[in-house]
Amino acid sequence: MHLVIGNKLYSSWSLRAWMLLHAFEIQFDETVIAMYQRDTRERMLAFGPTGKVPVLIDGDVTVWESLAIMEYVADRFPNKRVWPVDLDARAHARSAASEMHAGFTGLRAACPMNLTKRFAPKDRGAACAADVVRLQQLWSEARDRFGGGGPFLYGDFSAADAMFAPVVTRLDTYQVAVDKPTRSYMDTVLAHPAFAAWRASALEEPWQLPHYEEGETAVEVFHRPKYRTVALQHPDPQGSHP
Repeated sequence: MHLVIGNKLYSSWSLRAWMLLHAFEIQFDETVIAMYQRDTRERMLAFGPTGKVPVLIDGDVTVWESLAIMEYVADRFPNKRVWPVDLDARAHARSAASEMHAGFTGLRAACPMNLTKRFAPKDRGAACAADVVRLQQLWSEARDRFGGGGPFLYGDFSAADAMFAPVVTRLDTYQVAVDKPTRSYMDTVLAHPAFAAWRASALEEPWQLPHYEEGETAVEVFHRPKYRTVALQHPDPQGSHP
């Protein structure tokens, strides 16, 4: 398998697919394409029809959307239990993943994924606040109903946890106020070996995107680029997902 992704410091949709494969010990090669460069879209179009990432290539099969990648992996490796085994839990997990895929736009807009720093908390608007309330409700419902067998949303790690991993980083990066059960779940995801591997690799990247932190006050710095800061080349991300 070959997975094409964007910058690990910033590409939330790439994290979802990468973490899923890594967590379930599925072997794959990767290609990282830097976002916001003049050739970004052209390079991404060489792998998938939309010029966006992630893209999973498995022989003659190309899957170019994050949730579709998860479903393909679940079908390709049924013994891996990518989704919960219990039918009710699986239905809930797929619904939650789909809600994440299509929703939480207020939170995503106000708090783009950024692993370079931790920022001071501030008011991020009503839409973001409403999304945080809904997120906590959803996670609490999943844990209360289906999470008794383990520390993740449905007990064991599943595709649903991979879908929400970038949101976990957002809440952590921007120090968004959450309740104790939510913080406990966040710590569980952040401690997962697959995420730890992603973060370690991300912090070695040479790219940094200053426009991702306009208006923010950094209180901790994790990434110091070894080479240069990358200036924005396009007003549009040209193939990245926020």
